[in-house]
Amino acid sequence: MTIPSPAGPQNEGPKNAAPQNEGPRPAAPRPAAPRSGGPGGGPARALQRVTASALGPYQSAVVRIGFAATYLFFLLRELPNRHELYGPDSPWHWELARQLTNGNEAFSVLMWTDSTVWFEAVYVLTLLSAAALLLGWRTRTMSVLFMVGVLSVQNRSIFMGDGGDNVVHLMAIYLVLTRCARVWSLDARRAARNAQRAAAGLPPLRDIVGPALWVLLGPVLVAATLMGGLGGTWWLPALLWTIWLSAAAWWAVNRYQPHGEPRTLLDVLANLAHNATLAVIMAEVCLIYATAGWYKIQGSRWQDGTALYYPLNLDYFTPWPALSDILGASGLMVMVLTYGTVIVQVAFPFTLFNRRVKNVLLVAMICEHAGIALLLGLPFFSMAMIAADAVFLPTAFLMWLGARATIGGRRLLSGLPGRSRTPGKPGGSGPTHGPADPPEAGPVKDGRAGAEEPRLQGGGGGHTLVG
Repeated sequence: MTIPSPAGPQNEGPKNAAPQNEGPRPAAPRPAAPRSGGPGGGPARALQRVTASALGPYQSAVVRIGFAATYLFFLLRELPNRHELYGPDSPWHWELARQLTNGNEAFSVLMWTDSTVWFEAVYVLTLLSAAALLLGWRTRTMSVLFMVGVLSVQNRSIFMGDGGDNVVHLMAIYLVLTRCARVWSLDARRAARNAQRAAAGLPPLRDIVGPALWVLLGPVLVAATLMGGLGGTWWLPALLWTIWLSAAAWWAVNRYQPHGEPRTLLDVLANLAHNATLAVIMAEVCLIYATAGWYKIQGSRWQDGTALYYPLNLDYFTPWPALSDILGASGLMVMVLTYGTVIVQVAFPFTLFNRRVKNVLLVAMICEHAGIALLLGLPFFSMAMIAADAVFLPTAFLMWLGARATIGGRRLLSGLPGRSRTPGKPGGSGPTHGPADPPEAGPVKDGRAGAEEPRLQGGGGGHTLVG
């Protein structure tokens, strides 16, 4: 902010006196910008940041990839056993599941009919939606289908899961409200292409798949609502109808007023929903660790440092008996790991405002879950918890990790037969932009030390039902 100079001359002499040859005057000092603690400075800046951008684009992308991969691999592993776990051959047969869902008002499209063909269709659709969400293709649509699939499969046989399933259950709902495809997705690549075309004065690529998905899913939603197939709660129909109607609003605004105030308003609402959901995910992770840690403190086996010994000697939790025997034979190691688990889980929520300590405990928790996957044979529980922990990973580390993955992918592709290493020639491995680094998604400083966000043009990485 600069102070404008007076409109008229200074009254220091005769009105028509000739100006004197004076040296250059020093510029007037600019008023200091209001500090964050000043009146209106901090709240206004925080409100601007929350409404103007979707925070944590890399963290939300990792959460999306992590949970989609977790459930995708789980469905693939249980593919031979799907009928016994969730299908018509399950001991928890369809009639029992229907009675339970009628009582607790849970939602499951598998309760619409006991047809085997319908079960197979739902299982395959859930598997495909998880794969598409992992890649970030039509992310908003796939996140909705992923949520429907996860809730349907888990609510069909609730006794088949563990703590990891509960986390996937919640995160599948949260991902619907996030803009988790801003980076590292096929939607980000498509948005970057449209940004390049806009810079060149060309119209955006015509989208046929998005409107087709919207038209296809609309009658399904109408029929499910009229037939009472959306469960007994109010929030799920409200969420699905809000997303479906907002998709039409996004399409109309992007088509007729792409740079007008309605588009800005929709962006602000989407950013608010994303940032609020991201805060809920962080609070959820802290609550999980806090409650787990405090419950462990009350157990006598955790107090005397022997809790880890018992699962290491159970056949069900020993995929590698020799390794479990070696670890269980060391009383010191068992005691250190037992007490260390409790200390890390209890302390983590209190270290969020100290970046260095938080990062150290975050590494410790990720290593803890990797050990649970290896020693106790719970890989999907560990994958779900690591994906949830990823919301706290530093942005600089995620950007470095993405850059290394991109370089590794290009080197791998350049080594394939028929691909030249000379950039710019047919089959060459020249500069190509993948999902990890779309050309218009370069890092832009946001004014905070070390925190960077992508600059995306156009569609915003799949923030509507139609992608």
